[in-house]
Amino acid sequence: MILYPAIDLKDGQCVRLLRGEMEAATVFGDDPAAQALTFQTAGCEWLHLVDLNGAFAGQPVNGAAVEAILSKVGVPCQLGGGIRDMGTIAMWLEKGLARVILGTVAVENPALVREAAKAFPGHVAVGIDARKGRVATKGWATETDILVTDLARSFEDAGVAAIIYTDIDRDGAMQGPNIAATEGLARAVTIPSSPRAGCRRWPTFWRCATPA
Repeated sequence: MILYPAIDLKDGQCVRLLRGEMEAATVFGDDPAAQALTFQTAGCEWLHLVDLNGAFAGQPVNGAAVEAILSKVGVPCQLGGGIRDMGTIAMWLEKGLARVILGTVAVENPALVREAAKAFPGHVAVGIDARKGRVATKGWATETDILVTDLARSFEDAGVAAIIYTDIDRDGAMQGPNIAATEGLARAVTIPSSPRAGCRRWPTFWRCATPA
């Protein structure tokens, strides 16, 4: 099992939301780079970063904080939120990200995911965020009728490096991960799948990732 310490970024600060509600944010620190270095010193092998503002805006917003993190740590980092075109994907990988996470575009423009996975093998993951088994997009503000497993299966042959799965109802609720849903997803596809919500303890809010 790999533990991915998560740094969720809102207005340049480290926060935790409750079920994706931006107004229900708890601030844990105003120096994301320092927090990232703390995680690295503790022995983490990866960092999981989320540009929360970017997820709503559809473009990077907390870029300065992400770049500060990349300049501080040597462990690989993955980032989701506001990454919706090839230019942004290439930009972040050039800046040193090990992996970008594509969520909204996986629903709205799956061809882009396939193009990116082919252009940057091993560096593109699909983020699947869901309420009650159905996918939500655009910072979890838009709900769809697409089943999590159906979306995941549609990328089986795309060459994506991983699927990052979030049960929105568990996010920030301190109730633990949705093991049953995560297991169902992992068994439905051969792509390595990881739960992104629920494996937390304040103030480090670790997120666990278990390859399928």
